[in-house]
Amino acid sequence: MSSAQQKIAIVSVFDKTGLLDLAKGLVQQNVRILASGGTARMIRESGFPVEDVSAITKAPEMLAGRVKTLHPAVHAGILARNLASDEKDLAEQNINKVDYVICNLYPFKDTVAKPNVSVPEAVEEIDIGGVTLIRAAAKNHKRVTILSDPNDYAGFLGELEKGEITEESRNRYALKAFEHTADYDSAISGFFRKEYASGGDQYLALRYGANPHQKPAAAYTTDGQPLPFKVLCGSPGYINLLDALNAWPLVKELQQALGLPAAASFKHVSPAGAAIGTPLTADERNVYFVNDIEGIESSALAQAYARARGADRMSSFGDIIALSSTVDVPTATIISKEVSDGVIAPGYEDAALEILKKKKGGRYLVLQMDPEYNPDPTETRTVYGVNLQQHRNDCLLTPKSFSTIITPKDAGALPESAARDLTVATITLKYTQSNSVCYAVNGQVIGLGAGQQSRIHCTRLAGDKADNWWMRFHERVLGIKWKKGTKRADKSNAIDLLVSGQLPQGGPEREAFEGVFEEVPAAFTEEERDAWMKQLKGVSVSSDAFFPFIDNVFRAARSGVKYIAAPGGSQNDSAVFETAEKLGITFVEQSIRLFHH
Repeated sequence: MSSAQQKIAIVSVFDKTGLLDLAKGLVQQNVRILASGGTARMIRESGFPVEDVSAITKAPEMLAGRVKTLHPAVHAGILARNLASDEKDLAEQNINKVDYVICNLYPFKDTVAKPNVSVPEAVEEIDIGGVTLIRAAAKNHKRVTILSDPNDYAGFLGELEKGEITEESRNRYALKAFEHTADYDSAISGFFRKEYASGGDQYLALRYGANPHQKPAAAYTTDGQPLPFKVLCGSPGYINLLDALNAWPLVKELQQALGLPAAASFKHVSPAGAAIGTPLTADERNVYFVNDIEGIESSALAQAYARARGADRMSSFGDIIALSSTVDVPTATIISKEVSDGVIAPGYEDAALEILKKKKGGRYLVLQMDPEYNPDPTETRTVYGVNLQQHRNDCLLTPKSFSTIITPKDAGALPESAARDLTVATITLKYTQSNSVCYAVNGQVIGLGAGQQSRIHCTRLAGDKADNWWMRFHERVLGIKWKKGTKRADKSNAIDLLVSGQLPQGGPEREAFEGVFEEVPAAFTEEERDAWMKQLKGVSVSSDAFFPFIDNVFRAARSGVKYIAAPGGSQNDSAVFETAEKLGITFVEQSIRLFHH
């Protein structure tokens, strides 16, 4: 075989695992080995024939080894295709084609994983020639075989002995090579993002991850664009941002769909409550603890948050708040009185921001969201080392989404109030951990069942919360006489025990319960509860997926439900529809499943 016909391999590896076995196999198949630096030295010292890359570049290694393979004789040989024009160019420059490239990179990740690594130390581990070799060979993988993983050497040599590297193998090796360089570049950009973007607008160090032992943690963008929010006060945590970045699009979509300011109260990546800003009755101001909020009558945003927080005060304790409009003083005043971890909104009046900055001794989290921000349509997350990717759930929901009435057959269009409430409930489900079911009335969520494995458990949980919400409007609850100085959280807890029927029977717990009242209220009897629940009417329920059994419809009906929206698709759909019709419930097809995880 002439020199021109002899196959050529360029070998340049930092990780020398399996290198000598590879060299032996290449020599046995009469492959000409060109290598650089320490790779060439190790092969030569083991007695295998090898040439320095300088044999074809006619140039020495220079700059302490930083320039070895960056030369037309190397890269033209790799990038040349089986084209007459390419053959002509190679012949004119006396360059031979390269058939195999074996290369892996400097250990940048290992280096920067060490404590207190300086920028100069990290820079020295940024591979240039190696990345170029890998990318060139991977680009031309129709002809060239690129090996970037020592684990592939044995399979490669096995095929080489048979005379040919298959197209399937070259494709697989090329993919692995592209992933290798992508991971390498990601590690480099990650290091310099921390060094150069910290304190800027692309990278934000967090206190810790989901739990205090999960460090380090950060929020950052990778497209050169700034983070879509600014921190005006406080220091966000990982879960704070999960809540804020789920809550913000919820209120943004509610306002877009219904034309009124919207608010959401988020806990552990699901809403505790959500609402649009509609006027509050005297009883609602009482139940939501906002009787003393000056200016609330003229602030639709404050009304929206009073409703969102008031839906389930127990779950809202320590919430992240999302507000769709510029925060005014009445809204900030409500927030100042509640136990909350933070707020995200598109803007703040100066006086409102001053109120919020005083909360929690100046540590209250205040985020300002860019209202024009639109995320990439593709979402990627990493779970246990595996990347999962999907198109973002960008479906639009409006009152017009609820026009397909399944039953009763002769029903006309939904009342505006029902279409509004189904819109509130369904948009809320879009940002609620599945399975989920939501009850809504008067433009607000009143009960939400989130993250249950069984849909009936979602329906029961949400229904029980809706019942508790309604029981809070009973005259005996409205007339409670509190001991002076009783905190809002203690009032909420006592009311929840009373309306849920979970009153402690004795001991210290009973003493604590009775200790907040001037006059201890009596427990509700079943007759009182049933009589009051019958007065709750016109409630809307939405489900993020189909109702598989009629038990969901029966449970919803007990909480005053008049309208249900859910996707179809269950084998039991007809029975579910028939049950709704028998109970006087209008069933609307919600054509889009809305699982959220």
